[in-house]
Amino acid sequence: MAREATKATESNNLTIDGQTVPFEAGQTIMDAALAARIYIPHLCHYPGLKPAGNCRLCVVEANGKSVAACITPAQPGQQVCSDTSELNAARLAITQMLFVEGNHICPSCEKSGNCRLQAMGYYLGMLEEHFHQFNPRREIDASHPTVLLDRDRCILCDLCVRASRDVDKKNVFAIAGRGIHARLIVNTASGKLGDSNIEADDLAANICPVGAILIRERSFDSPIGERIYDRLSISDTAMTEHVPDKGKDHD
Repeated sequence: MAREATKATESNNLTIDGQTVPFEAGQTIMDAALAARIYIPHLCHYPGLKPAGNCRLCVVEANGKSVAACITPAQPGQQVCSDTSELNAARLAITQMLFVEGNHICPSCEKSGNCRLQAMGYYLGMLEEHFHQFNPRREIDASHPTVLLDRDRCILCDLCVRASRDVDKKNVFAIAGRGIHARLIVNTASGKLGDSNIEADDLAANICPVGAILIRERSFDSPIGERIYDRLSISDTAMTEHVPDKGKDHD
């Protein structure tokens, strides 16, 4: 019996870029990679929240098939390739598209230095946006006394949707529409954030990877040059992420 248990444990391994990585039942490729301190680029994944596979930056080749690492179950003997020139080129193109589909002007954004999209651009060596700017005109919601919603910068990762629903238990946000018509909405009769029960210390108010959701009256509390991605790469910070307790630092 002990020999069978040992064999079962040994079989729970996959290979990522030639490195043997153990995993537990129920884990995804992303879970196993992060536990082994192997970084797979991602924006919409956050440990502790149900994965959604929205941003597709975590695309890997698993047994020769392109899959999203955050939603694909780890399997014994799986051969995964992640850090390849082809996959990183695809991730760069996705990042460039995310920049032009919204209004991301880093020098004037309060989130600069704390923005994961900006940090991803640096990580992938993005030197220019490549695609034509969409320059969308989206509604800014300043109706809430402590939380500001700037849809111009939203990348539709739906982290705020999942955080509000699954952690805060408030269901404040949702994604409406499809394709180019998709947009972040507020689940109130008026559609205004000021009529919701969101609070400044909710995870949903702090989890946004870009500058779409900001806490008011906290602008530049941390000066440029001393912010998280001014000091660390996005791959460094991914190894220490967790769903924080309310009132803690969410960056």
